[in-house]
Amino acid sequence: MTEKNEHKKIENSLFQVRLPFFLGLAVAVGILLGATLFQPSSNNPQGTARGYLKFREILSYIDREYVDTVNTERLSEYAINKMLEKLDPHSSYIPAKDLTIARSYLESDFDGIGVEFNIFRDTLYVIAPLSGGPSEQVGIQAGDKILKVNGENIAGVNITTETVFKKLRGPRGSKVNLTVLRPHESKPMQFSVTRRKIPSVSVDAGYMIDNKTGYIKVSRFSNGTYEEFKSKLSALKKQGLQRLILDLRDNPGGYLDHATRMADEFIAGNKKLVYTDGKGSKYDANYYAKVKGDFEQGELIVLINEGSASASEILAGALQDHDRALIVGRRSFGKGLVQVPIPLSDGSELRLTISRYYTPSGRSIQKPYNPESAEEYENDIMNRYKHGEFFSQDSIKFNDSLKYKTSRGRIVYGGGGIMPDVFVPRDTTDNTQLLTELFQKNVLREYALTYFREHRKQLENTPLNSFLESFHVTDAMMQELLKEAKQAKIKVDNKDLKRSERTIRNNLKAFIARSRYEAAGFYPVLNEVDPDFQRALGLFDQAKQISLGK
Repeated sequence: MTEKNEHKKIENSLFQVRLPFFLGLAVAVGILLGATLFQPSSNNPQGTARGYLKFREILSYIDREYVDTVNTERLSEYAINKMLEKLDPHSSYIPAKDLTIARSYLESDFDGIGVEFNIFRDTLYVIAPLSGGPSEQVGIQAGDKILKVNGENIAGVNITTETVFKKLRGPRGSKVNLTVLRPHESKPMQFSVTRRKIPSVSVDAGYMIDNKTGYIKVSRFSNGTYEEFKSKLSALKKQGLQRLILDLRDNPGGYLDHATRMADEFIAGNKKLVYTDGKGSKYDANYYAKVKGDFEQGELIVLINEGSASASEILAGALQDHDRALIVGRRSFGKGLVQVPIPLSDGSELRLTISRYYTPSGRSIQKPYNPESAEEYENDIMNRYKHGEFFSQDSIKFNDSLKYKTSRGRIVYGGGGIMPDVFVPRDTTDNTQLLTELFQKNVLREYALTYFREHRKQLENTPLNSFLESFHVTDAMMQELLKEAKQAKIKVDNKDLKRSERTIRNNLKAFIARSRYEAAGFYPVLNEVDPDFQRALGLFDQAKQISLGK
């Protein structure tokens, strides 16, 4: 493998961009060891040879002498699993039979419930619900642990990726009931999800907020993201775009080259966008802006949160370091380890961490981790919540030794993730048990679909702008919705209703808009009450000052 090809693999690897407290996109499950495959290490050839021979010897004794017949291949799979856990949170092994499944998330449309998942320590985690998919619509969130599928326990039973797909995929229109444990929740939650075709669209929305302000939502970096983004950006420019909100919240990453090409649309000249540093210089690489971008001038605000990872952090970090954008929201995830896919002789693939990502100023994107304490890394997001980081910027402490400067001399900090220029606390004002159950039991979505079917003709004759301006969720609609809630055995507490009513009305309108206008209608409605979005709208003067170096 040449250095050029290795760097190309780094550039195109979908595993540079996973939501991090997991060991890759799928479960690490197996490898065949043979003498013909063994190549001693150039750094420690004797130690590597001794370890290899010792493992082979023990496996052979077990196969020949152990009292019971055992599956030695499964034993080796277990050993490989444990070995990779001692390296870092992202090195992983994918067997040949799971590679197509693992890649389908970024490369094609497929049927299912619409989640990107990973199996870690025999537990199924949701990396991210796919935007516009059925899981997102019922309220499944990144970090959720799926404990049961249709009442059958799947936690702690040596579940495989293949088994997960068999359980979660099924005939379009069929339902699957999930038991989910959410971080910072003490009791499991129940969700009913209707299977359907999952779109591969990764740029969910692009619309004009007013006659000069645009909004683009990017949910992940798949193999069509850059082209989708360019199309949205071009359309907005024709409508008078002068300033832009780029939403990268809950974007777990994807292809690196799509993130760097997007950065190139905003950053002028040939400035450095990101670089990697590994053992020696074999996997070191620098990525620069190359072309004249379509939005190198004009105020730019980027929204991020704790679900923004890897490629999202690369894009946000480059824009922040070059003072091209105002970063708004909460500290991003902190995934800055680079995996290269290494094909093995049996058709399987090892995804091995070979370097780290750094922003142009020299900040490491990767948050700290201890290979001896995987649980600490896994629980990082939950710990941030417990320590108050989601609600107060003062709870975040920076090490002065990790202080860096942007192109124009502003102070930024390393140590893991991208810290926004403007912190926006998570708003839980409207969160109640009533709102949670309306999502869990899919009552909001089902009511919206029923309303759309009953008023299809009227809605199809209503232009989007008219709908946005004039459609209101009436008191009668609310009463019908609450009646549906009671039939679903949801307790309607008046205090909860008062707290959540604004959000319920907004989401109901948004779901109706999605049924009629798809994402083009959904996000403009949802953003009407989104606190991060609303805060960003008032920060364009600050964004302008940053870009001018003031």
